[in-house]
Amino acid sequence: MESVSPQCRDLVLPHYVDFNFILSLLILVGILVSYLPQHIRIIQLRSSFGISPYFVLLGTTSGTSAFANILVLPRSARDMACCREISGISCFAGLLGIFQVGVQFSSFFVILILFIIFFPRATLTNPSTENEPDNNNDNNDAVKQASYRTAVLVVIACIAHAAIVLIVSLVVAIKAPSHLQAWANFLGIMSAVLASIQYFPQIWTTFRLQKVGSLSIPMMCIQTPGSLVWAASLAQRLGVEGWSAWGVYVLTAILQGTLLVMGIYFEYLGPKKDVIDHPFVSDAQSGTEGEQQQDEDQQATENTPLLAEPR
Repeated sequence: MESVSPQCRDLVLPHYVDFNFILSLLILVGILVSYLPQHIRIIQLRSSFGISPYFVLLGTTSGTSAFANILVLPRSARDMACCREISGISCFAGLLGIFQVGVQFSSFFVILILFIIFFPRATLTNPSTENEPDNNNDNNDAVKQASYRTAVLVVIACIAHAAIVLIVSLVVAIKAPSHLQAWANFLGIMSAVLASIQYFPQIWTTFRLQKVGSLSIPMMCIQTPGSLVWAASLAQRLGVEGWSAWGVYVLTAILQGTLLVMGIYFEYLGPKKDVIDHPFVSDAQSGTEGEQQQDEDQQATENTPLLAEPR
């Protein structure tokens, strides 16, 4: 203990484990587990229908900003430097806050990837029947779904944002390290602003569709209270000066809770209870289904003329 510098002594675990370490470890595992239902739901349905592209855009850029924020915080740099003086388990415990934000960023980035892979480029109403009344709920919902071009632009914007944040962070760290705290605060404010509006597009999309689609209710059930616990853990670790790192999760919990209540209503109580028998399919699948439908339409009935009319 005498060889450990004063700024690193508070990271040393006296008996290799304590309550805060166990809580932080559980939060780390909980973050990973909370995103798995969303990943699994998109993969099982093979569709990201119902997930707003702007929700994905804001969530990914917010997560990128939050991860960059905690990485460039001078306090984080001091904690990482302390790993040369303390034991491995104490080092791991001291960096759990960074690992938590990193896992959250990575998990949401997986949603971004699945979102574009399984984006529902749905088959809309046949142009020849566009003037006829359409009672097909799938077609009506497809009209409300954003275009594939919008989804691609969202992915490009997320990657560009991550690249810009990385480049600027490296430049500040190398050329002006004394401004790292100010840059970290800027990133934290950016993350908080993006997170504070992140759920509004999704709330609006869910309200318009009146179904949750591919959005996972179990994920929100875990994350809504988990965000508050996570914020408390980060606040205890980073203190008041780290408000830009943990404040965003308080805002997230409030907005996600609102979406959760709405999702539960539409899924289990609303008039359009969300049962996705055949979610909107990709272009490859839609061609096959379109051929099957055409074959069914062409099946002979007692009113079918013997000679088909020329087209």
